[in-house]
Amino acid sequence: MAFSKISDFARKVLPPRACGAVIVAGGSASRMGGIDKVMAELCGCPMIVHAVRAFDACDAICEIVIVTRPDLVEPIQALCGEFSKVRAVVVGGSSRQESVENGLTALSKGTKMAAIHDGARPLITQAVIDRTVRAAHLYGAAAPVIPVKDTIKTVAAGLVADTPDRASLRAVQTPQVFDRDLLEVALQKAKEDGAAVTDDCSAVERLGMRIKIVEGEERNIKVTTPLDLKIAELFMEEKQ
Repeated sequence: MAFSKISDFARKVLPPRACGAVIVAGGSASRMGGIDKVMAELCGCPMIVHAVRAFDACDAICEIVIVTRPDLVEPIQALCGEFSKVRAVVVGGSSRQESVENGLTALSKGTKMAAIHDGARPLITQAVIDRTVRAAHLYGAAAPVIPVKDTIKTVAAGLVADTPDRASLRAVQTPQVFDRDLLEVALQKAKEDGAAVTDDCSAVERLGMRIKIVEGEERNIKVTTPLDLKIAELFMEEKQ
């Protein structure tokens, strides 16, 4: 594909391209003990607002689209009225993949890069956003990662099948940033093939592209349980 034929040198001399953020915030309360994780309060403010604030303040981001459930469109619009870069709040699809596609469609036509972020990661920082966007400008696709601390086992039929070398393993975070055309092609190909991808990098990897990794942050946790929320609160209090 044309994307993979662009040399590193060519990417370095190309002018910076506008990067829009798609924040996917359509989760349920299934693992949160009845608490809606999108609207769950974190230090007195809904989680989604913390995430939007970081992208809105980041110079690397030109616009923001938030993708959520139909019942949360108006509440999130009201919460995000103060942020100048929020272009739209749109309804997601039946899967995360479809939700990302809806978000990409809502970006301005002139936006050439897309940063896909999970709204359940409220502690994202401008520093991580900035370095991931910069890497994606050079390589076409980039994601923040952190080292894996635990020993990981692969299992089969209730038995340990293998123990991968921990030194080569990384936990991938968001935002994952891509050339917009590349991501759109990757998601469409995954849909045509009936492939279930667990993140956006996986869709791009299926095209033979390699993802540039950058340093993530331990604090950039994904809040999916009440315990995660308490940990996020401790991180926020520590920061203050």
